[in-house]
Amino acid sequence: MPLGFVDPPAPFSPLPAPRQLAWHELEFYGFLHFTVNTFTNREWGYGDESPAVFNPTDFDPDQIVDAAKDGGMKGLILTCKHHDGFCLWPSRYTEHSVKNSPFRRDVVKEISEACARAGLKFGVYLSPWDRNHKDYGSPEYLVYYRNQLRELLTNYGPVFEIFFDGANGGDGYYGGAYERREIDNRTYYDWPNTWQIVRDLQPNTVLFSDAGPDIRWVGNENGIAGETCWATSNRDDFSPGNADVARLNRGDRPGTHWVPAECDVSIRPGWFYHKLEDSQVKTPQQLVDLYYSSVGRGASFLLNLPPDRRGRIHDNDVRALREFRRLVEATFATNLAAGARISASNSRGGGRDRRFVPGNALDGSRHTYWATDDDVRTPSLTLELPREVSFSVVRLREYLPLGQRVEAVGLDQWQNGQWEEFGTATSIGNCRLIRGPRITTSRVRLRVTQASVCPAIAEFGLFAEPV
Repeated sequence: MPLGFVDPPAPFSPLPAPRQLAWHELEFYGFLHFTVNTFTNREWGYGDESPAVFNPTDFDPDQIVDAAKDGGMKGLILTCKHHDGFCLWPSRYTEHSVKNSPFRRDVVKEISEACARAGLKFGVYLSPWDRNHKDYGSPEYLVYYRNQLRELLTNYGPVFEIFFDGANGGDGYYGGAYERREIDNRTYYDWPNTWQIVRDLQPNTVLFSDAGPDIRWVGNENGIAGETCWATSNRDDFSPGNADVARLNRGDRPGTHWVPAECDVSIRPGWFYHKLEDSQVKTPQQLVDLYYSSVGRGASFLLNLPPDRRGRIHDNDVRALREFRRLVEATFATNLAAGARISASNSRGGGRDRRFVPGNALDGSRHTYWATDDDVRTPSLTLELPREVSFSVVRLREYLPLGQRVEAVGLDQWQNGQWEEFGTATSIGNCRLIRGPRITTSRVRLRVTQASVCPAIAEFGLFAEPV
């Protein structure tokens, strides 16, 4: 081994799988809630809707996908089948699908192909509950559900995420029975074997539910992660539909598995399009605030864009999303820490090993990092700027392949010849955005105040929100 080289820090378990690391890099992607409910003005269909009601007048998959891309989204998840059981693809296993609607086109195929053209990832939502199917509640339904899962995983290209909803059982049509059917959501779906179908067919797909196993629900539909939000969870305590919302919101520390949070919220009050809500689209600034409370707390931001009865995204939604992207890009286009002199109270191996030097936190890469010696858990990192700068956001990232190591940090600015604290945070993980009033200073210090093992920091950046 060459002189001055040391071993990297030992990983701190649990660790993300490669598919989870790829998911972490997306950060912001969209949901498309679209089915018979769009035409019946409901949020939850009962299951007795005629396929004839599904008839978009001007369906344009490229307009839908371009609206998402223009807003900065990296992928889209389509409700291929919601609780009403109506399938947006011509499934071989049911007549309750687009094949028996006046529309007849394969919406799943057209959206997935539009995503591929635009360079967006494609994901699917397949509701475990089915208020239309006559066998729901019996073992036969599980065969049906798994057959449909296989259809979606083999006919529509790569699927980056499958969203398994926790809504399970209740009143429904159930093939004309019009009754209430309850199931034990811990055992009925035999989740380990259902999930294994996905692992076998598309091993890079991340699986979302209350329990994960890859991505967990954040515990609300408001798009807001906990101020402390660990990427780890004791996932065996949960199953889809069995949720301790407070624990899901913050995660578990220590946790048995890497199961980071996904923050789902709609751009409108409802999940499906309703004309009455055209004036209630979230403002660009509201969307920016949601970005900070999701992506900025180490989670992902899943924003629903419901297509209207034409089969397009409404102009109000498109405008809000585009302006949101402008505000976010205006903030993060310039890292004001670039060009700073950076020093650390300790660097692994005495600073002779380039793999662990402080400058790695300024190089714009998630794949390099600053680290300390094993016995140094509360070090500091100091930026000396070439001139005074004004900033309002600090962005921190950990090097995720080594696990979530840091538990708390403090931030200081140099004012009147001394350090003054201006911010604190917990649970950095993939991304931590510490946002506040504008600060003007020439020196900024990051202090790790609590860590389970030596830190591995991939980014320490300064940014200014547009005035």
